[in-house]
Amino acid sequence: MSRSGWVRRCLPLAIVAFALRSSPLFAHDLWIEPTTFSSEPGQWVGVRLRVGQDLLGDPLPRDASLVNQFVFEDATGRKPVVGRDGVDPAGFLRSDLPGLLVIGYHSHPSAVELSAEKFNRYLREEGLETIAALRARRHETEASARELFSRCAKSLVLSGSPNAAQGDRPLGFPLELVAERNPYTLGADEELPLRLTYEDRPLAGALVVAMNRSNPAERLAVRTDDGGRVRFRLRLDGMWLIKAVHMVPAVAGSHAEWASFWASLTFERQPKIVQTH
Repeated sequence: MSRSGWVRRCLPLAIVAFALRSSPLFAHDLWIEPTTFSSEPGQWVGVRLRVGQDLLGDPLPRDASLVNQFVFEDATGRKPVVGRDGVDPAGFLRSDLPGLLVIGYHSHPSAVELSAEKFNRYLREEGLETIAALRARRHETEASARELFSRCAKSLVLSGSPNAAQGDRPLGFPLELVAERNPYTLGADEELPLRLTYEDRPLAGALVVAMNRSNPAERLAVRTDDGGRVRFRLRLDGMWLIKAVHMVPAVAGSHAEWASFWASLTFERQPKIVQTH
């Protein structure tokens, strides 16, 4: 589905509180933080949603009005992440099979209006210089901005022993990060290749940032190449968050000037991994 069709379909479900000048969900990262990144087949795993900065986040309880998709994939296919509204963790899953579990949360678009100062700072921080340049050409740099933003969060959970043949899979989100190697099978000095897509096509020139929970201020950042790819050497063990933001002009009739998509991917680097074949 095209961006314009997707936005038109979801607009009736959007939060349209433009009078609010800020939102606790906006201009902050949203990521999935499961209760464990290393489970056993048949084990229940809680799926927590967190919103914040520098991997310090507040719980985001399940809210059916925000959920477009909340799913996971195992070797047998896609299944819903079950849960009840107002509860943290926002969902639960269980797979009886070993392998890499791919969890995904895609939100409906929400609306916000930001002052010129806040919006311009946000564009700088997220590497959205092309939007800043477009605003300058439109003589809008000193104007406030109305925006629809949606979340495209993923997480990789290991069930059983790691296997290089079992990897991340695309879930079809508007903006999506896909790990092109299983991070649970990487050696200490090996790089993790990732691909960023927008509407199922490679997104070139986008800023992708990786941070580790133990030292989130020490970020790794690189722009995607023409194939939408980046590579990171992740030397630290523990939880990693990889993220990217993409922004486009909003479609006519959306009551906003801009539409943004926030992608994230979490997993855990584990010491002394033994790979199976």
